[in-house]
Amino acid sequence: MKVVLEKLRPDIGSSFKILLTPNLNDLFYWHFHPEYEIVYVEAANGVRHVGDHISRYAENDLVFIGPNIPHLNFDYGVHTDCEQVVVQMKENFLGQDFLSIPELSAIHELFDRGRKGLSFHGETKRKVADKLKNLSRLNHFDQLISLLQILQMMASSDECSSLDCRPVSRQYTGKEQERMNLIHKYIEEHFHQEVDVHEVASIIHLTTAAFCRYFKKNTRMTFTEFLNQYRINQAKKLLLHDKNVTEACYASGFENLSYFNKTFKRIAGENPSQFRRKHAAI
Repeated sequence: MKVVLEKLRPDIGSSFKILLTPNLNDLFYWHFHPEYEIVYVEAANGVRHVGDHISRYAENDLVFIGPNIPHLNFDYGVHTDCEQVVVQMKENFLGQDFLSIPELSAIHELFDRGRKGLSFHGETKRKVADKLKNLSRLNHFDQLISLLQILQMMASSDECSSLDCRPVSRQYTGKEQERMNLIHKYIEEHFHQEVDVHEVASIIHLTTAAFCRYFKKNTRMTFTEFLNQYRINQAKKLLLHDKNVTEACYASGFENLSYFNKTFKRIAGENPSQFRRKHAAI
């Protein structure tokens, strides 16, 4: 299930984009983009899948998603009434230096915290939802003022929690970026079968020992740890697609069901059967 780069453009006459109820409930749209995104959704319940975080929401949900964090459309699998408001903006949507203005210091901090994804609840969620649902009715100037008010409300709220997500790739430069892209591409194409670390090392022209040091330095994980985490994320998606535990185990590249269950619990905090019961798509 390849993560898709979504290319976004602001609305005509605006510095950001507003989407209303995209109606993608039958599409598993696993995607990312360099823009920040506010998502508010109202539905009986659904799946919140942002980065490595997967949970369920009931009645409504409000999240702030940072740049390049892969996420699933919030209406996936929802076949009851569902309404959404999505606002997408670049970090510099009001100019390169606007976040350095003293009056916007709290919003600047919000953008920094939002790089791992944030979930909001309580009065903050209710008040922000009211403003978001009214946003499309305003003219462009009033939309901008209202968006700044929304961001300030989120920035000053203590009714939030981090989703602790990571972007699709870190910000490498030059040769490192090219190398990491080759590694990620190899894993993406071969995770479901036996992966030979010697072969991966040869792709970027390093000895196996040098590759292991290089990979640990750049990801703070061993190659095996990274591969297992990638496979568990694939298994989660398969379980969301209503596959059973055995199917998810072998389709995500594990050759031993016992090892799969043990690894899944260590990474996800619950065994795959528990995950499937709690999070299986509607």
